[in-house]
Amino acid sequence: MRTLEIKNLHSSAEDTEILKGVDLTIKTGEVHAIMGPNGTGKSTLAATIMGHYRYHVTEGSMTLDGEDLLSMSVDERSRKGIFLALQYPNEITGISNSDFIKTAMQARLGEGQHLSLFKFIREIEKAVADLKMRPDLPHRYLNEGFSGGEKKRNEILQMKMLKPSFAILDEIDSGLDVDALKIVGENINAMRGENFGALVITHYQRLLDYIDVDYVHIMMNGRIVRTGGKDLIAKIDAEGYDWLKAELNLADEEEERVTAILGTCAFKSPKE
Repeated sequence: MRTLEIKNLHSSAEDTEILKGVDLTIKTGEVHAIMGPNGTGKSTLAATIMGHYRYHVTEGSMTLDGEDLLSMSVDERSRKGIFLALQYPNEITGISNSDFIKTAMQARLGEGQHLSLFKFIREIEKAVADLKMRPDLPHRYLNEGFSGGEKKRNEILQMKMLKPSFAILDEIDSGLDVDALKIVGENINAMRGENFGALVITHYQRLLDYIDVDYVHIMMNGRIVRTGGKDLIAKIDAEGYDWLKAELNLADEEEERVTAILGTCAFKSPKE
């Protein structure tokens, strides 16, 4: 069992504080969901965990099995077993889907180890079939010409191939029709086990109808203000968030002034 632990996390972008003391512990074998109104910091939390350079941690800690995540670069966090499914995946011309995934898998192997091409082809063909994607997808350029739903399924394809310890799925349901939601949910459930945990960020109950969620967290004003089970999802779907704002005496939240730019590469450009 592995543990991702976040304590009193504060994160800012362009001098605007967005996360204001997040506490969250996720263990492999668990699936957590985070819900909340727009502008509460959900996508910022995902970006901060992965190490996006636009977000600066000003207070608190993040550890993976006791190791300091904040001292690790983005690629180090990935090799340690953290995966982020992007809300807005980029299109990359000239790089095929299969080459992109194969390179990422090779980067996770130890020195002197090499990925078996036969095994890779067999695994990616099975994953494509599991997600009911077009069989020519591995040979197409990464996300180029993909529909919104195809891009989201492609993020799940990458997750299935990389087999991370912790997957952060940021609004993976946007752009998916009902059938695709079920397929994505089934594939996430199929990865459940002692070597896999997930943090699912969503606005809606519909995706969580297809995922076996252990814990549901409500985020407001840059903090997790309530944690419960699936009954909490049903209450929010029926009544919204006003009841919780009134219970906690929270004023209406301002829209987040800094957009989580998760569709860009999480590395600084040479000019920055």
